[in-house]
Amino acid sequence: MRRLLCLAVALASGCGLTSGSPMVDDVRPGSIGRGEPLKGADLTVTSKEFTEQLILGAIMGIAFEAAGANVLDRTGIQGSVGSREAVRSGQADAGYEYTGTAWITYLGNGKPVPDPRQQWRAVRDADLRNGVTWLEPSSLDNTYALAMNQANFTKYGTRTLSDVAELARTHPGAVTLCVEGEFANREDGLPGMERAYGMNIPPSRTARMDTGIIYTRAAKGGCTYGEVFTTDGRVKSMNLVVMEDDRNVFPHYNAAPVINTRTLEEWPAITEILDPITKKLNNSVARTLNAKVDVDGEDPHQVALDWLVQEGLVREG
Repeated sequence: MRRLLCLAVALASGCGLTSGSPMVDDVRPGSIGRGEPLKGADLTVTSKEFTEQLILGAIMGIAFEAAGANVLDRTGIQGSVGSREAVRSGQADAGYEYTGTAWITYLGNGKPVPDPRQQWRAVRDADLRNGVTWLEPSSLDNTYALAMNQANFTKYGTRTLSDVAELARTHPGAVTLCVEGEFANREDGLPGMERAYGMNIPPSRTARMDTGIIYTRAAKGGCTYGEVFTTDGRVKSMNLVVMEDDRNVFPHYNAAPVINTRTLEEWPAITEILDPITKKLNNSVARTLNAKVDVDGEDPHQVALDWLVQEGLVREG
């Protein structure tokens, strides 16, 4: 799901880790960071290169600034391995990561843990030996889903994947899918979904296409259901209805702060600063913030700052 665009061996040449610039936001404590418990800390924040990660990295960095830290911005590292290894090795101090990515990609497990809380616990416990500490997770879960437009929702009324399976059984012609080629072949994608829900959707009713086209086709009704990512801003901007994965087939990719353990031991206040922020992050918030960047063309750092101020977490000036 999250493609590894940068090999671990590339860390020797930096993989983007040598870049970075100081964050210079004029912020002070709001509901977090009071008393500036990070005053004197020099912290490096990292993230992957896609929109949601850029926003989450900026949110974290700005929060650290408000709490008194000097923050080096190394967000936007290409691929998953670079940002992960930066935190693990101590080249960076913190970032937001996804539980499913860590469990499957970094820790080498073949099957996800169905319960999201248990998935987070399993990752947290396993990663301690790697010098990485996971703080409390958010309900933001950037995983696979099927979504439909409002007209089809009104017509068919499906709300869950079990409903979709029932519709495919009783009205086979009503169910058409638009999916990526990768999703069509992954065991945690279409094959696993069909098996778990007892769906029997013939290949003739499943069209494979690029991600961006899927959203447009689903929005226009060119297919009844399109494969989407649950926190993508286009879900909100195109007013799509997301089907609930009521049997927990798809892996959970809950976002949570990952901190280099030595950094956290030196600056334990990081936990009290990030926990209130993480609690506010959910799929609706992510869709709104992601859409501001991907649809409206706003700057990810500014979107992060505006949200923190709006929520009263930090103050400007």
